[in-house]
Amino acid sequence: MNRIGEKLHRLRTQHGLTTRELATNLGVAHSYIGHIETGQRSPSAKLILKIARFFEVSIDTLMKDELNLE
Repeated sequence: MNRIGEKLHRLRTQHGLTTRELATNLGVAHSYIGHIETGQRSPSAKLILKIARFFEVSIDTLMKDELNLE
């Protein structure tokens, strides 16, 4: 799992959501969420923004480790 995938998985499970529920809220396929969480795909910039807004976190929170800015 990559960092953004790990963070997405953590946020999703902390909020008690399934991949299907999250995907519905974000307007994407549930398989896409699964692929992001397992590191098989990277989310688009548009989806990163949707994720940040949905979970009420900053984009920096999602992306910080992806850019190696600690």
